[in-house]
Amino acid sequence: MARTTSPLPLARTALVLGVAAALTVAGGLAAQADTIIDGPVNLRTASTYGVLAGSTVTNTGTSVVQGNVGLSPGTSVTGFTGGPGVIVGGTQQVNNGPARQAKADLATAYGVARSLTPQESNITQLDGRTLTPGVYSGGAVDLADTGDLAFTGAADSVFVIQAASTLTIGSDTVMTFSGGASSCNVFWQVGSSATLGSAAQFQGTILAQQSITAITGATVSGRLLAQTGAVTLDTNRITVPQNCAPPGEPSVTSAPVITSGNPTDGTVGTPYSFEVTASGNPAPTFSVTGGTLPAGLTLDSDTGVISGTPTTPGSTTVTITADNGEAPADSVDYVVGIDEAAGPTPGPTPGPTPGPTPEPTPEVPAPSDSPTPGVPAPSDSPTPGVPAPSDSPTPGVPTPSDSPTPGVPVPSDSPTPGVPTPSDSTSPAFPVGDRFGGDDGDSGNLAFTGSESTVPLTIGGLALLAGIGLLVSAVIRRRRALSSED
Repeated sequence: MARTTSPLPLARTALVLGVAAALTVAGGLAAQADTIIDGPVNLRTASTYGVLAGSTVTNTGTSVVQGNVGLSPGTSVTGFTGGPGVIVGGTQQVNNGPARQAKADLATAYGVARSLTPQESNITQLDGRTLTPGVYSGGAVDLADTGDLAFTGAADSVFVIQAASTLTIGSDTVMTFSGGASSCNVFWQVGSSATLGSAAQFQGTILAQQSITAITGATVSGRLLAQTGAVTLDTNRITVPQNCAPPGEPSVTSAPVITSGNPTDGTVGTPYSFEVTASGNPAPTFSVTGGTLPAGLTLDSDTGVISGTPTTPGSTTVTITADNGEAPADSVDYVVGIDEAAGPTPGPTPGPTPGPTPEPTPEVPAPSDSPTPGVPAPSDSPTPGVPAPSDSPTPGVPTPSDSPTPGVPVPSDSPTPGVPTPSDSTSPAFPVGDRFGGDDGDSGNLAFTGSESTVPLTIGGLALLAGIGLLVSAVIRRRRALSSED
């Protein structure tokens, strides 16, 4: 049953565990934890020895040992000093400080290899098998003549084979590796003695309590290390592996316990991450065993990290389980909430864009379309200086055109030569381009002298008024003359 992150279920769980623990103690039933290792068995100074024995080292034939040859507490090493055996890249250490230290380190390594908890027990015949990383145990372990044994794993994969009594490797046997696994990390812990058949191709390090015998032509990629007995060679080749992974440390296993609280809430469209943590040895893996994570989120089984980008708001309940192979596994119910994405924040309302500031209009009075009381409007007559009556039914008598005031003629829309025509606009009388001489400065229009156009406009206005006055005076005189004739 999954745990929850609320205090009440936790209290109940604690009570149940307390009662169970009390019953276990009362019944005298002690839980047994496993011993594991997180790397190769640590040989310490014994790692440099191709051959190490307790009583004697005896060689017959042209054996080659690439590494040290050591003996302690015995003193008899034969077949190397003066031949026929050869030591390459090492030295011979006999009952001295280095040999005694190597033997002490061998005893420690033997104890670690023996203490590891097997994942498979009661093995006997290894012929035709493929071993994955882990610990295997049996009584008398055997690899038949011409048999083959395979190891598959990575470069840091560790293999430990425990033989409570004897280890017998048949003649012409072969051991192979795949996936990066190597003889660096293969350890054979032997409770009594080990024998390698003729022409056997052996891989790994033998940690024997008593003695080791290599028959004619057997080769070893590893080490032959015997605690109390002898190591006997006959035209063999022993090569100590190089560039191996750092050694590991043994530890006691423990069941996992999830230690993280309830996940934080997320937001739609925003990247999310929360790590589910757990104690336990070895490190547990994580899985979803109930419910579902919010849409867009996933759980990393190795790290326990829930991550992704949520796509849907709401709240979901999910059960996360941590498991490392040690019973019991631990499960917790988590509630993960996802909020709606926040809407856009309104910005300030833009005001009207100010337009360009208009230039000041010259102070020139604009003529009105309506006639000024008491002032006759100019005629439409095209004849200079003489007003032509418009639409007059009486020949020779001018009739005012469109004039609301009887007897006062309306000025014509056509310009009078010599007299400037007023515009409906209050803008200057001349285009800006003309005042400045055009874009190229040579337009043929009036050149700008650096002063405003107020004076010319004023003069033009006075001239216009003078013309209107003359026109009105002429009309009045004519009307008087006609009146006199009548």
